[in-house]
Amino acid sequence: MRAQILSTPHLILIIIGLMGGTLARVLILREDYRQYPTYPNGVLSQIALGFVASTLGAIFIPAIMTNNVTAATFLALAITQFQGVRKLEQDSLKSLEETEYTKRGSAYIDGISKTYEARNYIALFVALTISVIAESLETMPVFIRISLGILGGILIFLILVRFSKGKTISDFAVVNQAKIIIKNNELYADDMFISNRIGSIRGQEMILQEGIAVILSPKQEHYRIFLDNFGQRQAILFEITRTLGLKRYHFTRKDYSNGRIAFVIVPIIHNIDNMISSILRTPVLETVQKNHKYLQKKEK
Repeated sequence: MRAQILSTPHLILIIIGLMGGTLARVLILREDYRQYPTYPNGVLSQIALGFVASTLGAIFIPAIMTNNVTAATFLALAITQFQGVRKLEQDSLKSLEETEYTKRGSAYIDGISKTYEARNYIALFVALTISVIAESLETMPVFIRISLGILGGILIFLILVRFSKGKTISDFAVVNQAKIIIKNNELYADDMFISNRIGSIRGQEMILQEGIAVILSPKQEHYRIFLDNFGQRQAILFEITRTLGLKRYHFTRKDYSNGRIAFVIVPIIHNIDNMISSILRTPVLETVQKNHKYLQKKEK
């Protein structure tokens, strides 16, 4: 069957869907500060991918309705391409591991790349929703079709953002500042032993004068499953050093008896509030929350 040419109303609805999907991608944009010249070029690449995803979502229904089946097959191709983008993001982050203050770790990189891919799908589904609603109400005036399509796009955007929002450390632990103590060449955060490898006298003086220490305590006993995970602790340490920088030392230690986790660093920016905030906002890695029963609160 011969493909039909898209009419002006179809083109208008496609443009509205495209704009809606692209706007959705911009709203959930996370700026890419990995390494110059990636930023701001990384931001531009993410918006461009969101634009492509929105275009595919916006043209899918009009293409089917006008018998442009070949054009519709690009939707399946896009999914493959977005998976390829995830792989490229993984490779890019891994190649930058040695340039960071501390490593993200493989588990964190895996989560970042999956999130990067999923945000393109959000743009696609928002544009597709606008297109489906607008095209299914073809007997109504164009203005009403556009308005209802936009409302549907906003609704699906809110649902997808809520659905894709993961847990953070603030859901499972409390973070408190700890006092740095050095005695007998051993480093402590409050009463918690950290390390006996703290360098020379000058190094010890730097830790005492410029160091910051915090202790994470799980809100419930079974939340230790997340905090004890090495990949999770590596992600937390990365977020700390990314926020404050790292002048020289960094230590982490877990208390096997009660599940507390201590972090001690000598940062470039000495700001305990920013350190605590960066820890609380650190996402809980997908690899450590496979068993959903451990995400639930338990009665004491």
